[in-house]
Amino acid sequence: MSSESKSGKDALPSHHWVDRYLEYVLIEKGLSENSLSGYSADLTSLLVFLWEKAFRLEDLTDRTLFLYLTFLRAKGLQSRSLARHLSSLRGFFAFALDQRWYKEDPGHLLENPKLPKKLPEFLSREEISRVLALPDTSTQLGMRDKAMLELLYAAGLRVSELIQMKVLDYDAQTGLLRVFGKGAKERLVPIHYVAQDVLNRYLQNTRPTFRPAEDCMFLNRSGKGLTRQGVWKLIKNYAAKADIKRSISPHTFRHSFATHLLEGGADLRTVQLLLGHSDITATEIYTHIQAGRLKSIHQQFHPRSSM
Repeated sequence: MSSESKSGKDALPSHHWVDRYLEYVLIEKGLSENSLSGYSADLTSLLVFLWEKAFRLEDLTDRTLFLYLTFLRAKGLQSRSLARHLSSLRGFFAFALDQRWYKEDPGHLLENPKLPKKLPEFLSREEISRVLALPDTSTQLGMRDKAMLELLYAAGLRVSELIQMKVLDYDAQTGLLRVFGKGAKERLVPIHYVAQDVLNRYLQNTRPTFRPAEDCMFLNRSGKGLTRQGVWKLIKNYAAKADIKRSISPHTFRHSFATHLLEGGADLRTVQLLLGHSDITATEIYTHIQAGRLKSIHQQFHPRSSM
């Protein structure tokens, strides 16, 4: 692979086309660090395969790609991971065509694997209430945890959005949060009065006692921002105390937020905007939950169902 380099015995192969593309998605598209890392890993995996087979990226064909996908499946890559992998490759191929590196798209015949419909895990309203009632607000950490949990549920935040949130992203006068989602996309999310009250008390009275070393909204004992792992452990501990047997994560609060809004009569478009989904199809998965619940209610209460 003449246009690729591999310095050092164990170094991974690289290619200037891939470097150009990653620079493009970072600067022009504003992808997050996690998304960029995923793109890089997927494209490096392709380069490693081509290197080992003595193929060149410049000569990539649909036949070579089929061999690569067969290789990934043989490694045990599941449909969801394979679909994400293909998305990374398609993005690169589209950029390569724009740059006229290829005369035609080498991946034009590739089809996404069929994905199983996986309904999101969510908590009932009673379970949410149990978890939210647990933090001891008379303590520094308890008040922080109470504000954090209330905010996760009140705004349907991703954990990345929560830990990156700054104090100035919250407007106490309007009760609006400025949230930076995937791809640094900004959205405004209102929070209810209960969450506002808890958050105001935390910001005014509790957060300063952490002696902030950073401007993140939620801090650890050292005054620095919480990590993903830190938030996950806190939620796991509170779930155990609330006697919730199944495994939950910060994202469970986001799923619960969306599900409970739809149960309360919110329309799908509004929920899409609040969640920050760029495509409404990402929000439509919650309609499966609604359909199942409606069917259960229908069977329970319709007079002909018991006949």
